[in-house]
Amino acid sequence: MRTLITSKYQTTIPKFIRKAMKLSVGDAIEWKIEDGKMVIIPAKKNFLKFKNAITIGPGDIRRDIELARKSRSEKYQ
Repeated sequence: MRTLITSKYQTTIPKFIRKAMKLSVGDAIEWKIEDGKMVIIPAKKNFLKFKNAITIGPGDIRRDIELARKSRSEKYQ
């Protein structure tokens, strides 16, 4: 399929490619040149790098508030 480049150097991703690559509004794509060819790759959000970053279970809200206040006060000293 062929698309045109506009005067602002924009182009449209054809619908069947958007569906096949599961692209939607706000997604990012990466542009590369490999062996003289233009390659466009969906930029995947690397949310798995945050795995186990949040602990769950009962917490101590008063201790958390105190730690947050202390951290904030140290920031502005």
